[in-house]
Amino acid sequence: MPLATSTLSPFSNFTLHSPLWLLLLAVLPLVWWLRAHRGSDVLVVPFAGAWQRSGHVVLSRWPMALAWTALVLLVVALARPQFVQQRQEERKEGYDLVLAIDISGSMQSEDYERGGERLNRLEAVRPVVDAFIQRRPNDRIGLIVFAGRAYTLSPLTFDHEWLRRQTERLRIGLIEDGTAIGDGLGVALTRLEQAKREQAGKRLGAFVVLLTDGVNNKGALTPAQSTAIAKGRGIPVYTIGAGRTGYVRVPVFDNEGRKLGYDRQWTETDERTLQTIARDTGGEFYRATDSTTIENAFAAIDRALKIEFQAKSYLLTDELFAWFAVPGSLLLAAAALIVRWPYRTGSDKYQVGNAK
Repeated sequence: MPLATSTLSPFSNFTLHSPLWLLLLAVLPLVWWLRAHRGSDVLVVPFAGAWQRSGHVVLSRWPMALAWTALVLLVVALARPQFVQQRQEERKEGYDLVLAIDISGSMQSEDYERGGERLNRLEAVRPVVDAFIQRRPNDRIGLIVFAGRAYTLSPLTFDHEWLRRQTERLRIGLIEDGTAIGDGLGVALTRLEQAKREQAGKRLGAFVVLLTDGVNNKGALTPAQSTAIAKGRGIPVYTIGAGRTGYVRVPVFDNEGRKLGYDRQWTETDERTLQTIARDTGGEFYRATDSTTIENAFAAIDRALKIEFQAKSYLLTDELFAWFAVPGSLLLAAAALIVRWPYRTGSDKYQVGNAK
C-alpha cells in the first residue's frame, strides 16, 4: 500500500507579544532614581512613603524589594508572554513500483559510453537505476531480474539502502540465458499484489518499469498475456528498450571468466512489443540507445509519477500571563501588608500617623 503518514514536527519557543513591556522596564530605573532624589514622600505605589522611614525595623527593607519584584513581574505579564509550539503536519502518499531488469547475455554488448569509457548495457543501467531509487524515498520499490527465467531479487520495500545494495549484485549469467519478457512482467505484477489497494477492481498507486534489450524467446507467459493481466488490474507499465539494433561488440570469456576478446553479434530490441505493452497499460515507451537517453528515460518516468508533498503548519500557544500577574499581585499585596504590620515602635507609629 502506498505510504500514508502524518508527521508532527514541534519547534517551541517563548515569546513576548506586547512592546509595552520594554518601555515599562526602561521606566523602572527612572522611578527608582526619582524616589532616591525626592524632597518629600511621594506615593508611587501603596504605602511607599512608609517603606523607608527611619523608625522602621529591619523588615522595612522587604516592602521595597517585594514591590520592585512585583512591578517587574506585572510588566512582564503586560507583555503577554506565550509558550509557542510550531507544528508541521505532512501527509505522504507514495507509489508501489517494481523494476523489472533484463540481465540476459545480450546485456553484455558494449554499445554504451560514459566519460570516454565503453560500457556494456548492464553497467550503463546499474547507476541509473540506483539514482532512480534515491530520488523516490517515499515509495516502496521492488526489483525483478529476468533472462531465461524471472526471479525476485527484492520484494517491495522501504529499505532503499538495502535495495541499492541488491542492484550492485546484478550480474549477467546469474540466470540461464534467454529473454523471458512475459515472465519478467508477470512476476512484477505478482509482487504488486502484496498489500494491494484497489478501487473498482483497479490497483491504485502502482506501476512497473520494464527494461530489456531483446526479443521474448522464453518463459511461460507471452508478453501479450502479461500485458492483458496488467491492463485488467489497471497497472501502467513503462517500458525501456536498451541498446542498439544491429551488430555490436560483445566480449568473449573462457570457462574461468577471463576475457578472451570481442566478437560482433547481431542484437535486436522488439520495440513494437514494448510499445504495445506501454500503450495498452497506460504507460510510456522509451528508446535508450546510449547512456544519456537511458538516464533521460528514467528521469521522465520519475517526473511523470512523482507526488509533490505539501506540509500544513500551525501554531499552538499557551498563555503565560497568569504565571507573572498572580505572583506580582501577591508580592505587591505582601509589601503593603508588611508596611501596615504592627512591627514598628510607638514613635514610628506616631510619625506615620502625623506624616506631612
